[in-house]
Amino acid sequence: MESTKELTEHSSRVERKRQDSFGMFDGYDSCSEDTSSSSSSDESEEEVAPLPSSLPIIKNNGQVYTYPDGKSGMATCEMCGMVGVRDAFYSKTKRFCSVSCSRSYSSNSKKASILARLQVAGKPPTKKAKVLQKQPLVAKLAAYAQYQATLQNQAKTKAAVPVEGFSWGNYINSNSFTAAPVTCFKHAPMGTCWGDIAEGVRVEVPNSDCSLPTKVFWIAGIVKLAGYNALLRYEGFENDSSLDFWCNVCGSDIHPVGWCATSGKPLVPPRTIQHKYTNWKAFLVKRLTGAKTLPPDFSQKVSESMQYPFKTSMRVEVVDKTHLCRTRVAVVDSVVGGRLRLVYEESEDKTDDFWCHMYSPLIHHIGWSRSIGHRFKRSDITKKQDGHFDAPPHLFMKVKEVDAAGEWFKEGMKLEAIDPLNLSAICVATIRKVLADGYLMIGIDGSEAADGSDWFCYHATSPSIFPVGFCEINMIELTPPRGYAKLPFKWFDYLRETDSIAAPVKLFNKEVPNHGFHVGMKLEAVDLMEPRLVCVATVTRIIHRLLRIHFDGWEDEYDQWVDCESPDLYPVGWCQLTGYQLQPPAPQSSRDSQSSSSKQKKKAKSQQYKGHKKMTSLQLKEELLDGEEYSFLQGTSDQESNGSASYYIKQEP
Repeated sequence: MESTKELTEHSSRVERKRQDSFGMFDGYDSCSEDTSSSSSSDESEEEVAPLPSSLPIIKNNGQVYTYPDGKSGMATCEMCGMVGVRDAFYSKTKRFCSVSCSRSYSSNSKKASILARLQVAGKPPTKKAKVLQKQPLVAKLAAYAQYQATLQNQAKTKAAVPVEGFSWGNYINSNSFTAAPVTCFKHAPMGTCWGDIAEGVRVEVPNSDCSLPTKVFWIAGIVKLAGYNALLRYEGFENDSSLDFWCNVCGSDIHPVGWCATSGKPLVPPRTIQHKYTNWKAFLVKRLTGAKTLPPDFSQKVSESMQYPFKTSMRVEVVDKTHLCRTRVAVVDSVVGGRLRLVYEESEDKTDDFWCHMYSPLIHHIGWSRSIGHRFKRSDITKKQDGHFDAPPHLFMKVKEVDAAGEWFKEGMKLEAIDPLNLSAICVATIRKVLADGYLMIGIDGSEAADGSDWFCYHATSPSIFPVGFCEINMIELTPPRGYAKLPFKWFDYLRETDSIAAPVKLFNKEVPNHGFHVGMKLEAVDLMEPRLVCVATVTRIIHRLLRIHFDGWEDEYDQWVDCESPDLYPVGWCQLTGYQLQPPAPQSSRDSQSSSSKQKKKAKSQQYKGHKKMTSLQLKEELLDGEEYSFLQGTSDQESNGSASYYIKQEP
């Protein structure tokens, strides 16, 4: 009878151990049960039959986990740490994945190697090593796995930095806002490899609803996406949103399903719902079958996408912020999320700086100005300072090649252009000089400096210059020349009065990419009038590839026209991910005092145009002075065009 009782207890222990071997649940069981093992490796060595093909499968972007039933689940090899289907493991107790692991275990080589790694050669064992010696091997392996994971986490990019006083999650939830998807920003981290991350994707995240002293995890599903940020809900809460929380998908605390099993991390259900199910393993098998999760190499892709080729001490040519018509030499002082803080080379105290993205059209390699005939301010420094070196030309954004041999832009031609000193306005402009490689010097009519110091360099393919009539067709207010009295402004009259011709329509860039933006989407955008600031912003108008960006909490006069592919636009959560400071929505009175001076200048400039009557109706062209006839596509003002389109079509004779 006694032996029968012992056999029954042994069988019960084996069955309980079998039930508790669900791969993504081992950590939870280890919190409440003794995982010590004294079994020898001389157990029966039986071959396991192949698994039936009808088993349910959880797909994990290429990785396949197969669960024979809700009880047996997964197992972890006590020798090599490999995670696999329990029934495919070696021996009756399924402690090892192969014969070799079973035999290696008996030699105790794994125990010796772990202890050797955790103590410094020639020194007494560390406290961590002493603790390992007192624990059963399974606990030692778990501690070592956690130790290795800690080292890996320390080598990762720095964790997301929260913005004090502002929460994107609360801002979006309280106003039912939508955010532009990460795929709209090809220059941003993960912009080109975001994949199928969407609502319903499951991840493993820290469990904040737990009383255990150690950090534990649980599975959550994405309820809503807002840029990099995701609203998560723990599995088991169903329609209960009481513990929903926002998390940056690219942060260090979010992992694909299966990460806990491979990393030796405990997976524990939240305390609030622990009473709901008696068999959590069966629950997880049912909920996760067929579910999607992050790719297994997701964190690696995030890390790779946040590696930037520009390094500190590199020398570049950048626009002179005090004289837009020329460039100066500047040195890269810091790189944050691909944004460069450039310090002009002559600045001794390093306070004379300029911020821009590494893909900005405002920066170029050393020698660029001379090669195209652009004005350049020579530095008083006769030779490079120690440690400074020229940035390689291949690091800079390439522009499209153009053919200027045939019909091309000429000095004096008229066009419409975004005013670089007042980015909320598209103005009447003139080509003042034609440079090499397709570059043009543009001046804003009626407000040019006598010495041309406010001319601005645009490439012929720039999305910031437009043919005559663009604003009229798209119902955008065109800013006429300062002091021009004949209102409402008509291009036909102005061209005749100034004895000028319009730049040919066919020379302008008419490509419209499939950008994915829609009116009302939230994002983070650079205030280009104070480019060190990245602000909470909204897309308020879309004209083909042109976006009207409104800074939340500010008046409309501070809006800016920006191209859909501008490197100065970022997904929600970009600042948190990169550690850049985000400027939250704020009334004008509470704006950062350091930026108030530039805003006042901008406001003063915009008030120059206050007296002009606003154009309120679409007027047809009478004719163009160059003798060619064009028909213009006339439709709604906000054309959310996400594909190839032209907003002006030449009629062939």
